[in-house]
Amino acid sequence: MLVFEFKAKGKTTQYSAIDEAIQTAQFVRNKCIRYWMDNRGVGQKELYRHNTTLRADFSFVKDLNSHACQTAVERAYSSIARFYSNCQKAIPGKKGYPKFKKNCRSVEYKTSGWKLSETRKQITFTDKKGIGKLKLKGTYDLNFYQLGSIKRVRLVRRADGYYVQFLVNAENRVEIQPTGKAIGLDVGLKEFYTDSNGYKEPVPQFYRKGEKRLSFFQRRVSRKEKGSTNRKKAINKLGRFHLKISRQREEHAKRVARCVIQSNDWVAYEDLSIKNLVKNHCLAKSINDAGWYQFRKWLEYFGVKFGKITIAVNPAYTSQKCSSCSAVVKKSLSTRTHVCRCGCILDRDWNAAINILKLALSTAGHVGTRILDPNALGDLASTLIGEILSRQAELMSKESPHL
Repeated sequence: MLVFEFKAKGKTTQYSAIDEAIQTAQFVRNKCIRYWMDNRGVGQKELYRHNTTLRADFSFVKDLNSHACQTAVERAYSSIARFYSNCQKAIPGKKGYPKFKKNCRSVEYKTSGWKLSETRKQITFTDKKGIGKLKLKGTYDLNFYQLGSIKRVRLVRRADGYYVQFLVNAENRVEIQPTGKAIGLDVGLKEFYTDSNGYKEPVPQFYRKGEKRLSFFQRRVSRKEKGSTNRKKAINKLGRFHLKISRQREEHAKRVARCVIQSNDWVAYEDLSIKNLVKNHCLAKSINDAGWYQFRKWLEYFGVKFGKITIAVNPAYTSQKCSSCSAVVKKSLSTRTHVCRCGCILDRDWNAAINILKLALSTAGHVGTRILDPNALGDLASTLIGEILSRQAELMSKESPHL
């Protein structure tokens, strides 16, 4: 499965129609959540029937394509099913009780409600919301794929405009020559990662470098009168800069992950729980700015694409053990050099990367292994045709043209 994204160009009235369609999908989802709260135990079929009732009672819901309404129901049931699953697994902490959405940013169509032009450079939405024909601006060419292979179309609103995403049922495998190399990666805050060969990738710190500019935009927002047009413009500029930083972080993780995968046949990394790590409010900003999650996501994606093996290992004691004699050498976070009684003196992160590689080679095929099966990507690569696009491969999108 591939996701192709295009910038949507249209008139102001068309953008307003897109906003109305997004609000309608949000309305259907929230109504389904309320129906579930009032009638515990109802399943997806009952939610579909409730959607039929909503379309009969509200004309603005009926104006939205029926498949788009069904997708909103699927989103509601997805949150309900995830809540039940977390309860059954007895995960610690909050279980993710379904909540009402206040600011949805997308609406998703299935195989109806839209029509592509012959050149595949324009798309027309045929429901009664009045979106009409939109121009598609982008470098991808949809002419390589049959119309029947397009399973979902999604309209997304961002700070810098509106986008159209296409979910295409297509293979994304590339055969390259094996290198015969294996590598272990230890991610950090001082360096983006240190590999088992001693190479250190510098950390970009996009958010840290942009904090001064962000503070400037934030002050402009706070000085504007609430509810005024000028405040909305200031909020939009602030959102655009946040979007720029997130894109920089994503592109960096994508570029580095591709280089690592193409240069090695085996790639081992730590199976870190970012959600728990950011609970340390002293390090949360730096951890989020480093983009460890994005890096791991793209490592696994390119591992599948190029037929390489990516392995996530338990990070316990990888920084404390000696990579030479396996003795445990206790050290604090401020201690950056590993010194062992056996005579091994290494950089702390280099020592950890070697331990990660050894652990991966000794446990390959067991729990935590990411192998060539696309389903091994777990939630990151849920590309089942019946699933909603918002959960599709997050995003299993075609990488940037310049890569």
